[in-house]
Amino acid sequence: MAAARFLVSGRVQGVYFRASTRERALALGLAGHARNLADGRVEVIAEGDADVLAQLEQWLHEGPPAARVDRVDREALPAQGHRGFDTR
Repeated sequence: MAAARFLVSGRVQGVYFRASTRERALALGLAGHARNLADGRVEVIAEGDADVLAQLEQWLHEGPPAARVDRVDREALPAQGHRGFDTR
């Protein structure tokens, strides 16, 4: 199992980004969470198959229709055994 932390920059708060990320992650069978950061970015922690994480990363570069994604940074993490996918 692979895990990653994504930091998404741009207009990503107040545009249904976290909820859309949750829907996408669950559809892909990933576990983890998405949360707003005080600096305006969204942090996404996701665990699952490496190929599926790559699919989520590709989607994060676009996000939901109202979002404007300027940048997605990815950092590998050790898997923590998350269950489900929540928004904080």
